[in-house]
Amino acid sequence: MKRFENRTAVITGGGSGIGRATAIRLAEEGAKVVIVDMNAESGEAAAAEVSGISVQADVTDADDVARVFKTAFDTYGSIDVSFHNAGISPPDDDSILTTGIEAWERVQRVNLTSVYLCCKEVLPYMQRQGKGSIVNTASFVATMGAATSQISYTASKGGVLAMSRELGVQFAREGIRVNALSPGPVNTPLLRELFASDPERAARRLVHIPFGRFAEASEIAAAVAFLASDDASFITASNFLVDGGISGSYVTPL
Repeated sequence: MKRFENRTAVITGGGSGIGRATAIRLAEEGAKVVIVDMNAESGEAAAAEVSGISVQADVTDADDVARVFKTAFDTYGSIDVSFHNAGISPPDDDSILTTGIEAWERVQRVNLTSVYLCCKEVLPYMQRQGKGSIVNTASFVATMGAATSQISYTASKGGVLAMSRELGVQFAREGIRVNALSPGPVNTPLLRELFASDPERAARRLVHIPFGRFAEASEIAAAVAFLASDDASFITASNFLVDGGISGSYVTPL
């Protein structure tokens, strides 16, 4: 399929994990890809892999975010897809009883404020075009509660979900679709690092997945490609769960 020929996609957090897998998937379908990452080396490597461009940027900084979208538009002449995927899940974000205000605010800035800034900047480009698709990475934890808490992460993803729903409604009649993607646990460096330090927590989470495994980044990328494409032309303001059945399960198979 070549669903993204003559279309430009901006991907934040594109240097690794879900972002990189999505860059590969969209490029395979014809997209011109702009990789955005704090890490210049990984961003440039991912961009080279998909014959795109890399922009090193801090997505929590309004000026950096404005520069990202100006660069994308000046280079390719349109911004058709914007996948806001940058995020963190640090070990000091834990129970509300132990998570300090600095950790809370750091996670909120990266996971929620960055999505606000990216949407704010990209929407005027899409308004001028009269079309566009925004996909914001939320999480299944925006829908479900966990006793193994990461309180700021959970709250930030709930914010992404609510904001995506509102923007999807607000801009629908301008031809702009906004959806929240809610993955379950994904086999990425971020998750592996988190769970390596706490195998018991990993085991407690894995047991709730009906498939009995974590998702692969390429499986999440396939969902992004669907949501961003014209195949999803009547989908907006949605919570698109790609969680291996976690949110639908009461007990898992033996």
